[in-house]
Amino acid sequence: MKILYFARIRQIAGRGSEEIDVPETVKTIRELIDFLSEKDAALAAAFAQRSTVRAAINQNHVPLDAPLAGAVEVAFFPPVTGG
Repeated sequence: MKILYFARIRQIAGRGSEEIDVPETVKTIRELIDFLSEKDAALAAAFAQRSTVRAAINQNHVPLDAPLAGAVEVAFFPPVTGG
């Protein structure tokens, strides 16, 4: 699965993307965040404030409890504002 990191999350993680093998036991975005945080201290820091993390699966915004079924790409980013 391709994982993309944007803005503040990218800065803290120290990378913009990576390809990972996600275990079958990881079934939601929230579980993916837990999995990534456990394997990497920089990602744990990037995801420390879960309330400010937004996600997209295959370029569609989803809540953190969204299932990963069919996900080819997951993106993480902070809330987006604009005017």
